[in-house]
This record gives sequence, C-alpha cells and structure tokens, in this order.
Amino acid sequence: MNQTIKTSGVILTICLAFLFVTCTSKKDGQFVVSGKIKNAANQHVYLEQLFFNDKAPEVIDTAEIKNGRFVVNGMADEEGLFRIRLEKDNQNSYFFINDVSELKMEADVNIKSFQGHEFNSPVNKVLKEMILGLVSRGESLDRKSAVIDSLTMIPNDSLVTIERNKYNQMVTDFQNYLKKYTDSSNDPVITIFAIGNDRNNDPALMTKRVNDLSKRFPKHKGIAEMIAMYNKMLSTQNSTTTEAPAKPTVGMMAPDFTLNGVDGKPFSLSQLKGQYVLVDFWASWCGPCRGENPNVVAAYNKFKNKNFTVLGVSLDEDKENWLEAINNDHLTWKHVSDLKKWSSAVVNLYGFDGIPYNVLIDPQGKILATELRESALDEFLSKTLK
Repeated sequence: MNQTIKTSGVILTICLAFLFVTCTSKKDGQFVVSGKIKNAANQHVYLEQLFFNDKAPEVIDTAEIKNGRFVVNGMADEEGLFRIRLEKDNQNSYFFINDVSELKMEADVNIKSFQGHEFNSPVNKVLKEMILGLVSRGESLDRKSAVIDSLTMIPNDSLVTIERNKYNQMVTDFQNYLKKYTDSSNDPVITIFAIGNDRNNDPALMTKRVNDLSKRFPKHKGIAEMIAMYNKMLSTQNSTTTEAPAKPTVGMMAPDFTLNGVDGKPFSLSQLKGQYVLVDFWASWCGPCRGENPNVVAAYNKFKNKNFTVLGVSLDEDKENWLEAINNDHLTWKHVSDLKKWSSAVVNLYGFDGIPYNVLIDPQGKILATELRESALDEFLSKTLK
C-alpha cells in the first residue's frame, strides 16, 4: 500500500488518504450506519473520523454489537473518510465515505481483506473497487521488490536487470490504473485517496495534480486546506534540502541507534541482538501505518515464540497520541521515539522516505529484508523462522 512519501526532498503527508477529509455539501450533516457483521462477538464498535493533518483519528460514536448488529450515528457537514473499528476483532477496519445519509454495512470478521465488507452507496462501491485494485498491484510490487532485494546477494547482474525491468513495467501499470481516478474522478475523496496512493516520484507532477484540485473542486474547503498544507511543506522542504543518505540494504549490518522508550529511558536496537527483529517505523498520525498494524500484530503473535520480536520506532511528536495508538492497536512489543517526527535521527540513519517502513534483521544484526508489508511479511517470516 501507499506510504507517507518523502521524495526529492519533498515530504507529502498524504497517508493513504486514511488521513484525508474533503468536503461535499450535505443537507444536515447527519448520517447513520446500520451494520451487520458475521462471526463478530458481542463487543464495542467505534465510529471514527480520519483526518488529513496530524490529528489522530477521532471517535464520534460508540455502540454495542449484539448478535452481529449495531447502529452508529455521525455528524459531519462535509463529505470525508470514516471507519468502523471493533473493540476485540481489531485486525479489521472498515473504511467508508459518508456520501449518503443512511448507510448499510455488511461484513465478515473472518475475511481480513477489503473484500470482507460492503457499504451500499455509489461512492463506496467505487472506493472498494479502487482499493482492491491498488492492494492487488501494491502487493505484486512489494513481492517483486523483495525478489530484487534477494537477487542483489547473488552475482547475476543480468537477472537483476530483468527483474527490475519487470518491476518498472508493474509501476507503469500501477500509475495507469490510478490515473483514471486521480485525473477524472468527480468525487473529491476518491480523487485525493488516489493521489495519496500515487507512487510517482516526480514532485513536479505531484504538485500539478495537487494544485489542479482547486480547479476541479473549487468549492471544497478541505481540498483548499490540503493544497495549502502541501505547498507549505513543499516550500519548507525545498529550503532545507540536503542530499539523501544511502539507505541500508539487504546484506548490510543494520545501523544501531538509541531512543527513549515509552518510560522515558534510553533503549538501543543492539539490546535485541540475538533475536530476529522487525524494526517497524510508523506513527500514530499515519493512516497506512495504522492500517498495517494488524498485520504486524498477527506476525508478532504468530512468531514471537520463534526468537522473533518487533521494535516499534515512532515518528510521532505528541507522546499522548503515540501511547494511545500503541494501546488502541494492541502493539505489545518494545517502542521507542525521540518525538521529533521527520526530524528524527533514524530517518537519515536508515534513509527511508516514507512510512510505514520496516527492516528485518537477523540475530547477528544483518538486514534480511525491507518493506515487508501485508501478506509479504507473513510469507517471509514463515520461510525464515522454521
């Protein structure tokens, strides 16, 4: 899936569009979601609004699921992005757009992918179709990237070239798929969602797409705010541009670092030497990170008894939001942060340009893989930790 992208000295805090809220006029701003979830235990269900800035997701209503059914109510005078989150079955999050005032939702907690739920509105059908296409293409890109990383350990340049050419063709397919949404959708949330998932590394093209939104949706305050935020970040980043450091790659030793834990005490990566460690770079404000957390939780629970652990490294700056996200997402491993957001020392040390980002290291501290997300994480760990 998409990252919070930082390319050519430009940070785009456009996290998978989990963080985008745009504006469409609604008559009274009220909406209701009537849900039916198969295989769900009786538990709390939360209706949350998701924002495009650094604000954490906000709970706007809470209800009880009884016999798989619930009703939650929301108030929003502008069209935006929301999600249904379950108290116990928290590996599933159900994202939707409030394009109509009465929404019916059907889901099955045993189906973890986006295919596992349905909202009965025109815009949400388009959203689901788009996300399924993005997930499929994104997973293929991640798998191909992992193949290329593994081949760099083998002295066979021609094979690496072949795989890189295939990867570039897949990127082109990904871009062409997104183009019909980024350039021609008549819904602002869908459009920004697509732009937020764009893997294009051309900042000039991204800037043009962002600024063209004001022409396509001139009455949307949310879009105007997003454009202003983007241009401000662009200006700030251009004024402090420095050459990006080399990113540690597969086969190299993982750079050691020391940051404070949630208790305020220093903790070093090297203290975990002797274990397989997934160094997971994330933040509470990053929608894709929060969406990826259930996969990391599942991997941790599955492999923690096989000499495997996770070290969460947060790019937060608000400690309260950081701790709340750790608790809400059930991230029960060690966590560290210097609370400096993108100014954190680990960003330059590891040379990554977006989150979520992770590095898997072996017991000796050597990097085995990077960017293991979604199903690729479980697949790689299953092969490695036998």
